[in-house]
Amino acid sequence: MTRRIVVAGNWKMNKTATEARRLILALKHKLLGIDSRAEVVVCPPFVALETAVDAARGTAIAIGAQNAFWASDGAFTGEVSAEMLEALGVTHVILGHSERRSIFGESDEMVNRKLRHVLKGRLTPIVCIGENLEERAAGETANVLERQLSGSLDGIPTDLMPRVIVAYEPVWAIGTGRTASPELANDAHALIRRKIAAMVGGVTADAVRVLYGGSVKPENARDLMAQSDIDGVLVGGASLDADSFSAIVDAAP
Repeated sequence: MTRRIVVAGNWKMNKTATEARRLILALKHKLLGIDSRAEVVVCPPFVALETAVDAARGTAIAIGAQNAFWASDGAFTGEVSAEMLEALGVTHVILGHSERRSIFGESDEMVNRKLRHVLKGRLTPIVCIGENLEERAAGETANVLERQLSGSLDGIPTDLMPRVIVAYEPVWAIGTGRTASPELANDAHALIRRKIAAMVGGVTADAVRVLYGGSVKPENARDLMAQSDIDGVLVGGASLDADSFSAIVDAAP
């Protein structure tokens, strides 16, 4: 099955609304000279989403959020619902990023609740999983990935699974400059696809796109995306620069 490559940029807590507009307009200009079939998504902070949607209007750049809550409304101070994001014109949302898990204590069960709610609407979820350095050193990578997949994707109907994008982000490679080799990353992606197949069947698993995220740069993006089970990349720091991010888009097969 041919799966469309995704190049997604997670801006994290960077860029004001004004800076977001400037970056998206610069990216728009850069992408005009690139012939790519990749699905391009950028995920600014909440406060810049409306501006980003406006700046990206009329382009192939999709706008994603970095989180969403598991309820439509209510007494949840500081949270943002999927319905609010959809009303702004947002099309994608990251769930369960390693920083949400490690800093804010989000569990697989919390990610699952968010995913179930998001799938009631139109947003495309990008569900993040990945092991840290200690877990990798202890040989626990497979167990960690299988546990996170089982918990995060628990109970998701088979017919909705192709909407879910999974992002494998080895925590030890995020922001460290260390990157899993393309072969090592592909092995993890193959394991992820086998686990999804065990949960929902091989045909459905073949339709699920699995992205790699971990110090992705223009220098390594092409080799990563050339791997058989890597369906794109989730880019951190390099997505904050139009030249770097457009070069990664250009590297997509």
